[in-house]
Formats: sequence, structure tokens, C-alpha cells
Amino acid sequence: MSRNLKLAIAVLAGAMFALAATPSKPATARKSKRKKRYRSSAGKPDPALAAKKKSPVRTAAKAPAKAVRAARRRVIPRGPKVSASVRAEAHDGVYMKIATGADIPVENSAALVPFFELLYRHQKGEIPGPVRILHYGDSHTAADEWTGDLRDRFQEKFGDGGSGYSFAGRPWNGYRREDVRTGSTRGWHTDGLVGRPGDGVYGLGGVSMTTRSPHESVYLLADGEQFELFYLQQPGGGSLQIYDNGAPVEQISTDGEEQPGYYHYETTPGTHRLEAETLDRAPVRLFGWTAENSTGVTYETLGINGAQASIMLDWNEPVLKSNIERRNPSLVVLAYGTNEAGRKDLTVESYKEMFKGLIARIRDAAPTATIFVIGPPDRYLHTRRGWLEMDKVDLIIEAQRQAAIESGCAFWDLRAKMGGKGSMQQWVTAGMAQYDHVHFTGTGYKLLGDAVFRDLMSQYDVFLKARADIAAQQAENPQAVNK
Repeated sequence: MSRNLKLAIAVLAGAMFALAATPSKPATARKSKRKKRYRSSAGKPDPALAAKKKSPVRTAAKAPAKAVRAARRRVIPRGPKVSASVRAEAHDGVYMKIATGADIPVENSAALVPFFELLYRHQKGEIPGPVRILHYGDSHTAADEWTGDLRDRFQEKFGDGGSGYSFAGRPWNGYRREDVRTGSTRGWHTDGLVGRPGDGVYGLGGVSMTTRSPHESVYLLADGEQFELFYLQQPGGGSLQIYDNGAPVEQISTDGEEQPGYYHYETTPGTHRLEAETLDRAPVRLFGWTAENSTGVTYETLGINGAQASIMLDWNEPVLKSNIERRNPSLVVLAYGTNEAGRKDLTVESYKEMFKGLIARIRDAAPTATIFVIGPPDRYLHTRRGWLEMDKVDLIIEAQRQAAIESGCAFWDLRAKMGGKGSMQQWVTAGMAQYDHVHFTGTGYKLLGDAVFRDLMSQYDVFLKARADIAAQQAENPQAVNK
């Protein structure tokens, strides 16, 4: 980077800070002696490869009956009926608070300048390839309703770069992506989920799929012209046959010194069904697929149900670093805090130091990426006395804010944007949040996605104005800028 460009970015950051402070149908698969049954990421048998007789399949070992009963007990209850007038009043109140939230600034917004500069230069055609955004988080992220809205908004404005990274197969029953379909046969085991500890070798998103059996498959149905399969190369690793729309493409081996492996495949633009099938009785571990176009933005969902921010510190660092370097993101979003709210052992200082360690790990793998921290939403806890606010949310928000600013990251206070402490109750009454007082409805997640995008683009407009002003000054007096 030239001295002049470094100086211009520094000046832009200062100017921005000052301005912001002012108020298709899938192809039929090949014939096989062994009919495969898939369960797709949408929760339905895939029409191209499902057996004639429907049979439920799983991607992991069958859960014990006790665990199944516990999962059933965790179903979100329905709340009491609310009159139309009360719901309408709460609905108007939520929208009013979201609108008012536009006046709450993005904290340390100058940290967004490098990302905005890349967006600007990409729009001008000066930077080839897609601009990649990785969004890490918990169940709010994993549902892909909030992130799906952000993906739509970014791609509408800056171009569709493809779906980017998605997990291999169907790592858990509720896994889905709104822009792709994925699935897997029943012989795979999932590692990395909360409550299922393993060796930490999980790849970019903290989830891996493993098998030791032949004729087990995962597939991805997505639009794109460049695809990659992320996997683990390991001693004695098995071989894979890659198919595109049912036609064999190439065989690859995962045998070798233990390290991340990547299979890159370029094809014609359009919808493709990529499939990877194991060929022998040997260990194979897969992390995920990527699907990209030659330009535009990718918004990649990397959420795990029940996750806390510290989960990423348990992932194998060399593997994670290699995978992040491979994706080369321009923006990394960190959206944790909901599940930590129930912990009694946290202090502002302990949580801040942990979060700074997480930011440092990401920055080591992606030193040029901008990091955008989104605080947790308001949350309630149900007790015998009724619904009570969780005071630890205050602690987590403050710790994340301090960690972000001290580490040179931007911070967005989600709870403040919702309306502040106690606002979750109004969101539930309005039908924008679920009765567990933790998660949102599809409409609520879309509203939050719109709010994040609105605030980012508001800062982008500030950046464009500052950039234009500096360019005009440089044109008038180039020597002053070069000094």
C-alpha cells in the first residue's frame, strides 16, 4: 500500500468519525445399485435422490431417547392470546423504536473505513472477485433469517457474489440456508455442536462431518461458477468422487499429512448440484462447500445453536486460520452474548479479555478484514414469579463494547436499537419475538436485518461524502495531501 493511500485512508477515518458524531430443477442423479436417501437442509427428502418409499434419515448417530425427550421439552411454548388492538399498539411501538434507533450511532464507526473502501473500489471494478462477509454467532445467526435478510440487502446493492461458505451436508436437523440446499446420507457423524465436544478440528464454521464408510455422500445445490470443498487431509484418509449434476468430475484423496485440504472446481455459471461420495472404508472429514460468482458480495452464515463467544477459542487454531485465510474476508461480524447471559461466573473484565482474545485470533488470520461486533438482544428468563430480565446482558454488552473499541472494531448495540432494557416484552406482544423471550420471529429478524443494513449504509454514505471531499481537496492542492 502506497504512502499516499495509507494517508488518504487515515484522513478518511478521521473525517468519517467527525461526520458520524453529528447527530431450477436439479438434474437426475446417476443410477446406482444402492439407492441413497437424503434429508435436505430444508427438512424434506431431496426429490432427486430420495427413495420411492419415504424414510427419515439422520446425519449423525441416533440420539438417546432421553435426549429426544429433552429436545421435545425445549419446544417454544405459545403465549397467551393478545387482542388485535394491544398487538397493533405494540407493533407500532416496535417500529417507532427501530426508527428512533437510527439516531443511536455505530460506535467507533471509523473502524469500518477499510471495508467501505473495498466496497467502493469493488463497485468501480478496481478489485476482482467477490467481497466476502463472514457472520459468526449463536442461534440468532444459525436460523439464517436475520443473516438471510442482510445477504439479500447487500447483494441487491452490491451484486450477488454467490452463497459463499455453507456447512457440508446436514450437520443438524434444523440446519438450513435460505439461498442453497444441502443434504447428506445417514452415515455421517457431526462434531462441533454445543454439548458434543471433540478434538476441535472443525474448520471455518466450527462444525465437521465425518465417516469411515464407503458410499456416503453430501451434496450442495447452489448457483455459482466457482466451487470449493473444504476438508481435512489426514494420514490414511479416504478418497472422494466428485459429481456435478450427476456426472463424475474427479476423484480426490484426503490421505496425507494432517492439514486443511481444498478442492477447487470451476464451471459454467448457473445452478449446479455438487456431490462428494466416499469410495472406501477409510476416515473422511468434511467442513463445508463454497459457491461463488466472479463479482458481488457473499454473506456467509456461521452460526451454531447454543454457542457462546468462547466456543471459537476451542477450535483448532491452525485449521481455522487456514480456512479464514482461504476465504480472505473483507468483513467479519461477531454476534454472540445471548447464551452467556445465564452464567453467574462472568465479570466485565473476564468477558472482555476473552472477547479480545477472540478478536485477536480472527485478526491474526485476516489482518486486513474489518471486524464488526453486534451486541446481544434484550432477553428475559422465566421463573416461578414470571418473566424476569437477565441482568447479565448489561455486563455482556459493556464488556463487548470495551473489547471492540480497545481492539479497533466497530460496535452496534442491538438491545439499544430494539428500544433498550425491557424492550423484549413489547417485541413478543407485537409478534416480532417468540414467547421464549429469547428468539425473534421471521418478521422480527427481518426488521433487525434491515436496521443493521440501514446503519451500515448510513455510515457508508458518510464515508462516500468524506472521500469525495478529500478527492476534491487533493485535486485543488495535491501538494498539501502529499506532505
